[in-house]
Amino acid sequence: MPLPLLSRFRWLLLPLCAASLASCGSDTQADTPQKETRPEILVTALNARDTVLTHAYVADIQAVRNVEVRGRVEGFLEEIYVDEGQTVRKGQTLFRLNDTEYRSRVSQAKAALGSARADARVAELEVERVKMLVGKNIISKTELDVARAKLNAAQAAVQQQLSAQAQANLDLSYTLIKAPFDGVINRIPLKKGSVIEDGTLLTSISDAHDIFAYFNVSEAEYLEYVKTRRQDSARATNVATLILADGSTYPVPGKVETVESQFTPNTGSIAFRARFDNPKLLLRHGATGKVLLTNTVKDAVLVPQKSVFEVQDKNYVYLLGDDGRVMQHSFEPEARLADYYVVKAGLKPGDQVVYEGIQELRDGAIIKPRMVSMKAVLNGQDGR
Repeated sequence: MPLPLLSRFRWLLLPLCAASLASCGSDTQADTPQKETRPEILVTALNARDTVLTHAYVADIQAVRNVEVRGRVEGFLEEIYVDEGQTVRKGQTLFRLNDTEYRSRVSQAKAALGSARADARVAELEVERVKMLVGKNIISKTELDVARAKLNAAQAAVQQQLSAQAQANLDLSYTLIKAPFDGVINRIPLKKGSVIEDGTLLTSISDAHDIFAYFNVSEAEYLEYVKTRRQDSARATNVATLILADGSTYPVPGKVETVESQFTPNTGSIAFRARFDNPKLLLRHGATGKVLLTNTVKDAVLVPQKSVFEVQDKNYVYLLGDDGRVMQHSFEPEARLADYYVVKAGLKPGDQVVYEGIQELRDGAIIKPRMVSMKAVLNGQDGR
């Protein structure tokens, strides 16, 4: 081959080799792995501590004494001496029915009693007369027996009329309706002139110086309540706190007095009753609120709410491994306490969980942990 042709071929190969070398260098750089940057994530170690749990229950507030005032006899409502919402004293007259008919019955009963007593006196004298005649053998003893029988009948009639007179006086007394105890008058549905029958509701009266708060507790929480008080009777308390409808706390603490004997079949709950003093009469019969009960759990493991996420109704956290890798781990909460969960199962003291930034993680990710103590988390000092 002539030299000019070889020289020309050489100059054609040089650009091809340069392009090939450039391509090889580019591939080498692409295949070289770059060191990943690990995100810095806050991590805390769980520990066990005695924790006070608070349970809230919807409560029905009732006065310790709240009774309906009803008519005991028939008649017209002639006078109303009180007004709705008025405070009354025991024995104070509230209503008066027309008593003309009942006074007439009392008079009739007195007259009938006088007549019966007169008949009894006549029968008594007859017995004395017959006894004298029998003693003189003028008449037989049979006549004396008859006289005594008549006396017994007359005396029985006296007792019957005494009972009738007592009933007439009692019916007359029922025309004055009085307060059974100190309290506050509630609604008065009837007005003057209304026809009253036996059993007609006139009003109701409440003595709210003490009130009951009734609330229902689930079976699981009931068992927790009983077990805690049996295991640690020294620290057990029956103190109850009442939250009013406006969200304020009632200033007087109450006390759980009793628990009903059986669970409600439909709801599986059991009724508790707490008693509260009401010296300023702030609470009224029929009000609503919430009762708070506290329960101390020994060696409880708390997990911050920020550390927890849900997947298909199950609770998970990211557990930190020795190699800096985080893994999803499920646990079962026992209760919710402010911004924390109380662990029932699945986690233990010493487990290291991601405190913040769970939204940016995935299962198996490698992180750079920055430790923050659980004490600092609970005190709101997470080091940020």
